[in-house]
Amino acid sequence: MCWLPILILIVAFEIICLQPALAGLSVKYLPGFEGPLPFQLETGYIGVGEAEEVQLFYYFIKSQSNPKVDPLIYWFTGGPGCSGLSAIFFEFGPITLDTRAYNGSLPTVSLNPYAYTKVASMIFVDLPVGTGFSYATTQKANYSDNLQSANHAYEFLRKWLIEHQEYLNNPFYVAGDSYSGITVPIVTQVISNGIDRGIKPWINLKGYILGNPLTSTGLYYYSIPFAHGMGLIPDELYKSLVTNCEEEMIHNGPTNLLCSRDMHTFNWLTKDIYRYNILESPCELVSNDSRRWLTENVLKLKNSATYPQVKCRQEWHDLSLIWANDNTVRDALHVRKKTIGAWEECRRNLSFGAIINNTIPYHANLSRKGFRSLIYSGDHDMAVPFISTQVWIKSLNYSIIDDWKPWIVDGQVAGYRRSYSNQMTFATIKGAGHTGPEYKPVESLAMLKRWLTYESL
Repeated sequence: MCWLPILILIVAFEIICLQPALAGLSVKYLPGFEGPLPFQLETGYIGVGEAEEVQLFYYFIKSQSNPKVDPLIYWFTGGPGCSGLSAIFFEFGPITLDTRAYNGSLPTVSLNPYAYTKVASMIFVDLPVGTGFSYATTQKANYSDNLQSANHAYEFLRKWLIEHQEYLNNPFYVAGDSYSGITVPIVTQVISNGIDRGIKPWINLKGYILGNPLTSTGLYYYSIPFAHGMGLIPDELYKSLVTNCEEEMIHNGPTNLLCSRDMHTFNWLTKDIYRYNILESPCELVSNDSRRWLTENVLKLKNSATYPQVKCRQEWHDLSLIWANDNTVRDALHVRKKTIGAWEECRRNLSFGAIINNTIPYHANLSRKGFRSLIYSGDHDMAVPFISTQVWIKSLNYSIIDDWKPWIVDGQVAGYRRSYSNQMTFATIKGAGHTGPEYKPVESLAMLKRWLTYESL
């Protein structure tokens, strides 16, 4: 039997099926920004899944340095359900929302001199379905889980690269922070598996990058020694928590009465601490209900009498609710009309199943395959403290090849770092919170640039 015609048909079918329904569209101007954008921005949708029932929205920003050779970074914001626009505005995109007093008009936008696009091209995808401007065409397709989302991410990437073949040879990295500590290793593994099977287009995968990553739900326990080390709880309570809670919280959560008692005291002592950066004051959220929270926060922002200036970080983030829900903004971004309701920075009512809650085995497998990795932690984050990250890295049992030492930016200690024999680098960012680049943009850009060029931090 001659298999050649069948193989040709299979290849032709795969190429046809991978063609995006709509190529990306260029964005030259953005409401709130004065003049044309001084960088190249493309937005659009790519359909994935059965009958392309999931339409994933993306932002692509070309490197402002040398896009022909600079790395291509595939970024996933945490959550799950946080939009790529959040990372663009508040972490390391080339534009950011201004923090000056809001006067009721459209929030203004300015350039970020410490954008990651200074050294890399970046794709930001609103994933999983329902995040940001991504949507489903059927009710059934609104649901997703870790594995399905990873497959969607891989299908998206293959289709995008077919439309952008000039980036096929660029070094490619998967990246994200926070909950993406679950997402990124799975996506990286799926891409690696595709490479092993010879699936086209071939992707020049070099490794992955993670910031303050949630890796295993059991590691939540390490907020306790972190709080103790930062002077938030007394020695006596810490010793009691270690005795009564350590094993239970790492594996199951508090179940015995003594642990529950101690955790009640712990939560009371830290209730007014902003977990994502203990040096900052928390904002008061108006409601746990998603719709009401969104509506009331927007009304508060629009009332200049009660909102004369940005007082805390969450209120700065809330400005994005007004900007992204403005019709002129949606038109400029080429958002399809009547496909998604109100944009939220992090979708609160996402239909998502977290079926994988431990990605340490993924790190082990990717290490065996020889992929590079950069893992960094803002050292003032109590939500995913650096201590927990150090614990799972140690559990991989790779030898240290360059031990703990400071890394320097502008003559100052920017943090501390350590590298391992599996090509993994761990770094702390001194004074940063849960999303390092948001708090320490200068240091974070220096860290990324050095690591991408194989320099010591």
